[in-house]
This record gives sequence, structure tokens and C-alpha cells, in this order.
Amino acid sequence: MHRLFLAAVALAASLGAAAQSDFPSRPITMFVGFAPGGAADITARIVAKKLSENMGQPVSVENKGGAGGNIVHLQMAGSNPDGYTILLGSIGPLAISPHLGIKLGYDPLKDFAPLTMAATFSQVLVVPASLPAKNIAEYVALAKRPGSVDYASSGVGSIPHLAGELFNEQAGMKAVHVPYKGGGAAVTDLLSGRVASLYASPATAAPYLDSGRMRAIAVTGAKRSSFMPTVPTIAESGYPGVIAENWYAFVTAAKVPPAILERWNRELVKALSAPDVKEQLAKHFLEPNPSTREELAAYIKRDYETWGRVIKAAGIKAD
Repeated sequence: MHRLFLAAVALAASLGAAAQSDFPSRPITMFVGFAPGGAADITARIVAKKLSENMGQPVSVENKGGAGGNIVHLQMAGSNPDGYTILLGSIGPLAISPHLGIKLGYDPLKDFAPLTMAATFSQVLVVPASLPAKNIAEYVALAKRPGSVDYASSGVGSIPHLAGELFNEQAGMKAVHVPYKGGGAAVTDLLSGRVASLYASPATAAPYLDSGRMRAIAVTGAKRSSFMPTVPTIAESGYPGVIAENWYAFVTAAKVPPAILERWNRELVKALSAPDVKEQLAKHFLEPNPSTREELAAYIKRDYETWGRVIKAAGIKAD
């Protein structure tokens, strides 16, 4: 009886190893938590096409929007851990939403297996050309005068919102947050002078910077944006604690076998490093930033802790 049990265990292990060595042997699904046409969807489709070419199996993109991406993250957490479903996750569901009083149904740090960072991008702090602030020092001086400066963002709990709160904290200023339901209305109000500043994506800001209607004060990343290399970071301008990057990262279900996780890391890093993929992403102001699985896990944990502290200190709650 004991020999039969050991034989069954050995057979199951050998079948499992064989299945992993044959991976992938059927089509793959890549979930995206946002509607078609946005930056996340664009990133997913560019990478999925390259993965299909390299792995010899179709990789289809499925858009499952809702609740800022939280719904698809819940679905991914409870999916079959066979490695045939992956998710282009994002900073909101993985590092911000858990601190906003939202019932998620999943644990960002336990229910996903990190695969690789996909793309990171800074926000750019912009002001209308009429505002008398040309650099961070002048902006801070102005913002320390009560009621002199407010800042717009694309919504409560967004990275632009949190970047402003973090900057307020580090600089000892009180720029007032003005939330919008998207970037378009915020840009309109900035240009008309109804708000004094805005944390925008490089793609949103670029046309207005080129025309001179906006002025870029600084970017929020750890390093200068390759799309705006002459614009300094807030960190290098005297506030090293102010780093706020938006990002997309590939994850899958937590219990996917280690061998398949490693295969996914290799394939995704290879796809993200391909010259044609870089070129296509750059057209949309997206910069690939592939990583090891361990680096991504540390990055998510760091942002989870940072934004949890900022949200608590500022008393931010979801709308």
C-alpha cells in the first residue's frame, strides 16, 4: 500500500513537471482592468503581440474594467493557478486602493505572484504660463502663502493627487487639492487660470508645453523622464523624499508553479526589451522598465507602504 502511494506521488510529480516543461501548450489570456484605448490597454496589446510571436501561442487581451481596476484584480487572485492567465496590474489596485477604505476581497501582497515591471512613468507638475513660478523653489515659495496655490488631479486617490499630498508634506506647504473626473477638464481649467497647477501625464502635457501655454516645473519620478530630459525632478530640486511614479506590472495567481513563473519572467523581459516594443511604447510616452520578480515584489511593497502612510496622514477616503 505504501509503495503504491509513493508511486502515485512520483507519477503526479512527473506529470506536473512534464506539463510545466511543455508550457505553453495552449492559448494564453492577458487581463487588463481598464477599457480599450488607454495607456494600460495599449501596453498590454503591444506586449501581447510580441509574446505571441515569441512563445508560439496566441495571447489574447481581455479588458475587464470597473472599480478602477479592482474587479479584474479580484478575478485574477481567484483564477486557476496554471499560468495561462496573467494580468497587467496597476498601482491603484496593488498599492493604493487597499488604504482608501475599499473592500477589495484580495490581498495585494499575498494573492499575486509578481512577474516583472512593465512600464513606469512620472507625472509632470505644470502651471499656466501666467503663473509667476518658473522652478520648484519659486513654486514652493508661492504655495507657502495661504490660498495662493491649488493643484488639480485626475481624481481622489490617484497618483497625481498623492504626489501633491506627498510634496505638501515634504515641503511644508499647503497647496489645496482640486479633484477632477479626468484629465481633460483639469487641463481646460488650468489653461483658463481657474486652477494654479496640475500633475499631468507627459502625454497630456506635451502639446501645451510645446505651444508655450503651460510651463513644466518638475517631474515626480526618481529620475528625469526620457520624454522631457531638460525638466528636473522634484527630488533633485531639493526634496529627495518626493518620488511618485505611476506604473503597470505583470502579475499572476499566487500559486502558479515556480518554473512557470520564471518562464513568464524571461518571456516578458524579452518582449519588453525588444527594440520594436520600446519604439511602439515610446510613441505613447510609455517607457518599459522590466525587472526581476524579486525587484517587482520589493517595488510593490515599498509603494504599498509609502502610499498607505500618505493616505492615512492626509485623511484621504475613496469618493
